[in-house]
Amino acid sequence: MHQSISKRISAGATVAVLVLSALGGVACSGKASARPSTASDTELLHQAVDQLSDVIIYDIFSPPQASRVYAYASVAAYEALRQGDTTYRTLAGQVNGLAPVPRPAPGGTLSYPLAGVHAFMVVGQALTFSRARMDSLRVAMDARYERRLPADVYRASIAYGDTVATHILAWAGQDRFKESRGWPKYSVTQARERWIPTPPAYMDAVEPHWGELRPFVMDTGSQFRPEPPLPFDSVASSPFMKEAREVYEVKAKLTDEQREILAFWDCNPYVMHVQGHTMFATKKITPGGHWMGIVGLASRKAGADPLRTADAYARTSIALADGFISSWDEKYRSSLIRPETYINRYIDEAWEPALQTPPFPEYTSGHSVISNAASTVLTDIFGDGFAFSDSTEMSYGLPVRSFPSFADAANEAAISRLYGGIHYRRAIDQGSAQGKRVGALVVERIHTRPSGAVVAAGHDR
Repeated sequence: MHQSISKRISAGATVAVLVLSALGGVACSGKASARPSTASDTELLHQAVDQLSDVIIYDIFSPPQASRVYAYASVAAYEALRQGDTTYRTLAGQVNGLAPVPRPAPGGTLSYPLAGVHAFMVVGQALTFSRARMDSLRVAMDARYERRLPADVYRASIAYGDTVATHILAWAGQDRFKESRGWPKYSVTQARERWIPTPPAYMDAVEPHWGELRPFVMDTGSQFRPEPPLPFDSVASSPFMKEAREVYEVKAKLTDEQREILAFWDCNPYVMHVQGHTMFATKKITPGGHWMGIVGLASRKAGADPLRTADAYARTSIALADGFISSWDEKYRSSLIRPETYINRYIDEAWEPALQTPPFPEYTSGHSVISNAASTVLTDIFGDGFAFSDSTEMSYGLPVRSFPSFADAANEAAISRLYGGIHYRRAIDQGSAQGKRVGALVVERIHTRPSGAVVAAGHDR
């Protein structure tokens, strides 16, 4: 696993080569672009997102933490890039708490792709731990741009990217994340229905207060409360026992296709392995990182330019971030026992799920929420029936899977949690509905294009 991660991180060297041909869309503020953005500019943004994913993997960010990093970095890229085409609307006033982003100095000449990618990387670097990994790519990219751009354009573009990044980081600092670091930890009790740490590592509950952070478009983390889980019961004839038995029986009858699906959508950033007296961990991409990879695949297929690509990353990452806030709000309200614990207590003490149980309560399924939130937004951007082949997991030795639409991918991601033995069906069904509501709100409240404007191969708003 570490070998595959190293291979992905080495992608920065490839990016350095790409930068050689990336001049950027050079434009005077308030004037038409002197030369259009190149394909290399767009690829640099994709590579910056990939590099951030590698750093998130290396730093072992939890899924909700990762979604926060993606969202702020993506908004920074979008807000810098849109200054080169003001037909795209600012997100200020459309997302919670974001004040208008400072505009470039009048009369100056900028490369907006350089400013956008630079802003993305500065924000990503500030919100992660292994900052040198992000910095190496940023320095390589900046140096290549410096060689190809007039000195004043280069300096102005970097300075403006820094200005946007500073503005976005100040906004991020107001979302209560820092305050939540000191809030009480999850209290483990002996109540039969409540979640408790699970094997093999028995890790503490992840982010018990995440639902209290400032959302991006939702009014509160509780805005889309799902119906409650089934009443807990250990009686053989009870609905709750029947739901647990379904999980138990599904594992016993898994097909090869179902095993492939559950592995493909595992997206567990920290899997513990026990071999005799030895314990070690492997690291993988987070669920949000997987969907950011899908954004990149879709944008490439659609031939999206840098700004349209930044728009897709920004809106999708916002849906992912609010999806995690919404799901975590319910997780720590219901604090429901995981199938592994329930089945071991009441059905089969030796049973193990096909996937390792994540360290947080069961209801609702986070995968179901965020996948449906992301797919709803991506459908709005690229259109219904947008077929794509998902190669996101190839770095981890998993084959490409193809989907006729984003909704189909989201449905598969959701049901994978039943196949993996880590969620009851109700958490999946209610989580999917919850995620669709989150995504629909993002579509309703965020408008990046004038009403009626349509970009080729998509339905940008």
